[in-house]
Amino acid sequence: MAEITAAPISAAPVSASLVKELREKTGAGVLDCKRALDENSGDLEAAVDWLRKKGLAAAAKKSGRVAAEGLIGIASAPQRAAMVEVNAETDFVARNETFQSFVEETARIALLVGEDVAAIAAAQYPGADRSVAEQLTHLIATIGENITLRRARVLSVEQGVVATYIHQALRPGLGKIGVLVAVESGSELEGLETLGRQVGMHVAAARPEALDIAAVDPAALERERAILIEQARASGKPEAIIEKMVDGRIRKYYEEVVLLEQVWVHDGESRVRAVLEKSGASLAGFARFQLGEGIARQSGDFAAEVAAAAGVTPPPDEPE
Repeated sequence: MAEITAAPISAAPVSASLVKELREKTGAGVLDCKRALDENSGDLEAAVDWLRKKGLAAAAKKSGRVAAEGLIGIASAPQRAAMVEVNAETDFVARNETFQSFVEETARIALLVGEDVAAIAAAQYPGADRSVAEQLTHLIATIGENITLRRARVLSVEQGVVATYIHQALRPGLGKIGVLVAVESGSELEGLETLGRQVGMHVAAARPEALDIAAVDPAALERERAILIEQARASGKPEAIIEKMVDGRIRKYYEEVVLLEQVWVHDGESRVRAVLEKSGASLAGFARFQLGEGIARQSGDFAAEVAAAAGVTPPPDEPE
């Protein structure tokens, strides 16, 4: 007599409503949510833990990849403003609403806790039982790219305004170049905001490196002076003449890198210093972030990398 064995009982299929609930709770993709529930027999809390562990693993794998795209985010309060740079691997991610919301929230957190990146990362992320660092890990797992909180800057004044300017804005407070300008004066705040925004536009375009001559990096100044001396000596002129030539070129150098010595971009004639003096205002400081500046970018073709990962041979480039 043949032995009769019971057929294995398969686990009940996970309902769409449970997948939806997990997705709303974690923000993870539909397929990841379904797999998490399948792996944990439909236990919602166990599935949440499974996704978080998966996110940590995914973040570790992606952490070595270059992230030079992303967004600059700015948040403001009376007499104070904060600016952050959050990087991702592709410009496509900058248009992701979840990523944009993360940058906005991170800027608001910097406004509260200051510009120390470690302090921002350790702060509680609003609306989630996570720190900013944990939310970042979760975002990496959800979006699928390496994402980094690169830097932050906070400026404040006792009397005046911290004006802000965003260039190439995707939406208010988010863009590719961000500027903070701390303007001090007892004048009407609305007028100071307008002046500060004009200075912000100038800073975005002119890229000053220092507020005034005293703030110029001594090492950068010495490098510049050494180069100018060698250039002047090549002319064969006497040392006394060379010294005067170098002094003149150093003044020109200051006009290029010092904000107060630059020509005002809005009229092409005035010095920034003169514009401020005429307005009865002074600058306490400024900050300029340009997305990805100073990051060594990989020269590889990202599309080819994706195709290779998918086992697809990309089509050859079209002839120019």
